Amino acid sequence: MTKHSDQTNKSGPDMIYRSFLDRQIFALPKCTKCNQFHFFPRVVCPHCGEFELEWLAVSGKGQVYSTTTIRRKPERGGPYNVCLITLEEGPRMMSRIEGIDAESVKIGDKVTACINNDSEESFVVFTPTKEAN
Repeated sequence: MTKHSDQTNKSGPDMIYRSFLDRQIFALPKCTKCNQFHFFPRVVCPHCGEFELEWLAVSGKGQVYSTTTIRRKPERGGPYNVCLITLEEGPRMMSRIEGIDAESVKIGDKVTACINNDSEESFVVFTPTKEAN
């Protein structure tokens, strides 16, 4: 993990989170009192109520906690998955797994975060983790 300070003029936890993503950094707030990360970013630690937070880059490693497949007609993009991912650092976030058939995503699958900058706003998606042999 790498400690980062936000050098932008953007304020508020959501804007800080997005400014890191725009710079290709997946960072989350961590409480300096209880040492817990949290997602979704906010100004108060949801674990202990402390206001002293620091932004740290996270590993991006996680595991599928739950998954569902949203079915669409092929002309509308076909099926896609919606997952809850438990990050290695503790927080759980909603996202999707790319690079695998939507119905193939399973609870317990190891995944790795990537930042998608293809649209107007950057966002985090996950891909299956390639296991070392």
